[in-house]
Amino acid sequence: MTAYTLAHLSDPHLPPLPAARWRDLAGKRAFGYLNWTRNRHKYHRRDVLDALVADMQAQRPDHIAVTGDLVNLALEAEFAPAKAWLEGVGTPEHVSVIPGNHDAYVRATRHRFVGSFGDYLRGDAETDGPFPFLRRRGPLALIGVSSAVPTLPLMATGTLGGAQLRALDRQLGQLSAEDAFRVLLVHHPLHSNARMKRLTDSKQLRAVLKARGVDLILHGHDHIHSTMWIEGADKQIPVIGVPSASALAHKHYPAAAYNLFTVERDGHQWRCVQTVRGIDERMQVREIRRVQLI
Repeated sequence: MTAYTLAHLSDPHLPPLPAARWRDLAGKRAFGYLNWTRNRHKYHRRDVLDALVADMQAQRPDHIAVTGDLVNLALEAEFAPAKAWLEGVGTPEHVSVIPGNHDAYVRATRHRFVGSFGDYLRGDAETDGPFPFLRRRGPLALIGVSSAVPTLPLMATGTLGGAQLRALDRQLGQLSAEDAFRVLLVHHPLHSNARMKRLTDSKQLRAVLKARGVDLILHGHDHIHSTMWIEGADKQIPVIGVPSASALAHKHYPAAAYNLFTVERDGHQWRCVQTVRGIDERMQVREIRRVQLI
């Protein structure tokens, strides 16, 4: 079997923030707008994002996964530019996307993500809802879930909910009979030390994964490089996080980066190699490290 390459980037927080009307900045958006104008606009840069995407496309991955936070305040005016950017990344056949908490920032526009990017998260089969979706690409079975829910000001938690967890359990049960490399896409990490940013039903998700298993879990949200291992049905599962795709290095956060995962059969087992590529101080994208995960 020929090796298959999956690229993963997350949290582009597409800059710049469009002009906002005062009436759109009530409640939680007011806090987010102040944070953007005082801080975040300094280190989320479009030139960084464009350089990272150009390098990623030059690697010619077979598929690209984007794990949320395409927009910032979920303003109506943000979704059209975000869709244009995503179309520049690739076609729905070659790109899969899930929402992050910023894509469902407030209740008024919480459903705009699915409406705007539906072609990029449409599964292979008709289901009762958009999540979890299943997309088969080469040897991969890409399973996308949504942890994006509106929250109170200063909160950035995520929740899957019982219905989605039960559907995921059924879906993974059906996949267990297939010879596929199962990749779970989720925005929030499965463990967080910050109560305000955690996945509230991580324990329930981990129980499903312990019973059913997957081969790889990809997430964003924390804006850092991270690798952890959790218990699966018959082996440990690597859980990989990636920095914001538009970020300059600042404070405790690294500069923008993305991951490449090369997947191939090695006898009766899967082999997966992770390559990390990121922006350096000269605004050049280079390989940071390479490691065999499986």
